[in-house]
Order: sequence, then structure tokens, then C-alpha cells
Amino acid sequence: MRRFSTLRLILIFAAGIVLAFGIALSARIALSAGIVPDMAFPDISFYSAPAQEAAYEPEKWNLILVNRDHRIPDNYYVDLIRLENGGTEVDMRILPDLQNMFDDMRQQGLDPVVGEGYRTNREQKKMLWHKIFELLQQGYSCHEAAAMAKEWVAEPGTSEHELGLAVDINSISGEQEYDIYRWLADNAHRYGFILRYPEGKEEITGIAYEPWHYRYVGKAAAEEIYDTELTLEEYLAP
Repeated sequence: MRRFSTLRLILIFAAGIVLAFGIALSARIALSAGIVPDMAFPDISFYSAPAQEAAYEPEKWNLILVNRDHRIPDNYYVDLIRLENGGTEVDMRILPDLQNMFDDMRQQGLDPVVGEGYRTNREQKKMLWHKIFELLQQGYSCHEAAAMAKEWVAEPGTSEHELGLAVDINSISGEQEYDIYRWLADNAHRYGFILRYPEGKEEITGIAYEPWHYRYVGKAAAEEIYDTELTLEEYLAP
């Protein structure tokens, strides 16, 4: 019986190695051909502990905490509206403050655009696998690529973009990125938005510094978070 169990463990381990090698090889072949497969991307959650469901109170929708440890609740509902530029969608409840912020930025000569807003779970999964494929192409192992990719792209079900409350704000021309990021850092809180992934707070947020990523939390909370220089995790901590 012991001999059989040992043999079974060896076979399972060998099968895992073959599977990992197959994924890496397929990814490298796809990338070398300039292709990233559009498929039902497999789940990679086995590389990390599963996130628990985030606490959610509909009347406090703007303060839901979603991150690597807290996934979007099954009962979460988002009512989307497409932005005027015909691009992405956002939760319609954040649109008035978002529009006011953009109007004020444009009056000051800036050219902001929402590069990314709402994403479906599938889109988030695809984005994560794109990053993993890039890292595999650079020679990292499957485990290394998955771990490194999630420092930049949240795992599906744990991304604020799936809430419709987060926006990536860039420059239409590409020539005002620095000015826009500086303006947002100084003023976004007045409209209810916070810099979600600040520099130096990576260990708390789990995501690398992103000067373009802003999350809507409402004006009162945004003012407090700005004044105290806290992350959303710290602000909502018991």
C-alpha cells in the first residue's frame, strides 16, 4: 500500500510538471507567432490562497473593499453607463463627479481620457494571462510569471475594474501624462476619487504604484483618505 501511494505521488508530481511545461511552451509558441490565444483562459488561483468574499452593504456601495484578499461578492450588482467618447463603461453613480472632474481638468488645458473603466471577469482574466505570457516569453517559470503578473494585474474577481468604480486616467494625446497625474494627485479627492495604489504602499495594497488608477469612494471618504495619506485598506481597517 505504501509503495502504491509513493508511486501515485510520483505520477501526480510528474503530471504537474508536464502540464506546467505544456502551458509555458504553448504560451511561448503563441507569442513567437504574435498571437495571444482568445480562449476560456484557465484559472491560476492555485498559485495563491483564495480570497474571501468582500463585505458589502448596498447603502455603502462606494466603500466596498476589493483586493487580493477580498473578492467581489456574488450578489454585487453594477448599473453601467457608457462614456460619451464611446469607449469604456463605468458605474453610472460615479459619472456626475467624474464628469465634473474632467470638465475642470479641460478648463485648465489638460486632455484627460478614461483609458480603462469597467471590465468583465473574462476581460480581467484575459488581461492577466496577457501579462503572464509576456513574462513567460522573458524566460520566467510558470510559477514566477503568475506571481509577478499579479503584482501588476489583479486576479479575476479581485479587481476594482470589475466594480465599475475604478478608472485609469491618461492623456488623449499622450503628451500630458505627467501633468495629468500630478493634477489628479492634488485634486481628485475633491471629486470623490482617491489614488488607489500609491507609491510606497505596495505591501498593503498588493499592487505596484499606478499613478493613473483612481477609485471612487465619495467626497467625504476621499477627503479623509487624502488628508491622512492612508490606503483604502488602512482607512477601512477595524
